[in-house]
Amino acid sequence: MARNYPLERYRNIGIIAHIDAGKTTTTERILFYTGKTYRIGSVDDGTTVTDWMAQERERGITIVSAAVSAEWKGYQINVIDTPGHIDFTAEVQRSLRVLDGGVVVFDAVQGVEPQSETVWRQADRYGVPRICFVNKMDRVGASYDRTIESIRHRLGANPLPMQVPIGSESGFRGVIDLLTMQAIYWEDEQGREPRIAEIPDEMREEAETRRAELVEKIAEHDDDLIVKYLEGEEITIDELKATLRKAVIAYKASPVFCGSSLRNKGVQPILDAVIDYLPSPIDIPPAHGINPNNGSEVICPTDENEPLSALVFKIVSDPYVGRLAYFRVYSGKVTQSEMVYN
Repeated sequence: MARNYPLERYRNIGIIAHIDAGKTTTTERILFYTGKTYRIGSVDDGTTVTDWMAQERERGITIVSAAVSAEWKGYQINVIDTPGHIDFTAEVQRSLRVLDGGVVVFDAVQGVEPQSETVWRQADRYGVPRICFVNKMDRVGASYDRTIESIRHRLGANPLPMQVPIGSESGFRGVIDLLTMQAIYWEDEQGREPRIAEIPDEMREEAETRRAELVEKIAEHDDDLIVKYLEGEEITIDELKATLRKAVIAYKASPVFCGSSLRNKGVQPILDAVIDYLPSPIDIPPAHGINPNNGSEVICPTDENEPLSALVFKIVSDPYVGRLAYFRVYSGKVTQSEMVYN
């Protein structure tokens, strides 16, 4: 089956978090804003795309991982929505093995929770670069800064705040983008068309201070950039993005964004961040395997002209078509109706 885009325009990501942080709700918004669906599904109503099992819809939780695809600004994003309950940790672990990047969702009230720590450790184990989304900014007691500090201290991560929230709790209206220094508001009910505006006067000083801190932290990851920073030269947004991308792929930084998926605020910047900062299949090291005939190590370059190598990470039984195998192709290609042997 022919690809829609070159490999560098693919993102294979997972949505991971503690239970009830808003993974499935965020996934539903991703599908809606990318045009994959034309109606926003609800966890409470049992109408989400990725919670397809009767038990999931009845309980309002994700039990098994579900894979969906969407397109955004000329990129294809393959998304795996994973369970958050500790009883289904094995589902998350199987998914992490085949992901190139992850979006870790945090509850802005609770911050880092026990399962947040578990999935973060699992992502470390499998070498999955991450960006963070502080969700539920509209709830009473929500705190962006407190959540970032808990990410730093409890997870031992290097979170880089990319935004400043505008308003708090029920008054949460939008964010300030610290790279472009623009305010973004979500005012229509479905949040489909964000409004770009000037930064509010009362927040400009805070935004400028936070941007200076962000630029310094990003520049630390590139020798040329830190020289420009120390000499007071202007650093472009493209330079900042390129350097931050390298830092994320090298597991040295995790950009942090915020919003409220349920209130349809803050999801589009996450899609942009997936494209800007998470790796494509060609940005990650090639897969390694063992030749069963002689025990030697085999390296599988990310090239469709190489022999096929793939990993089956999930098998499900469908009442209509029988057993279905989900697999990640690392090299070579698979065509429709082709027979593949283990």
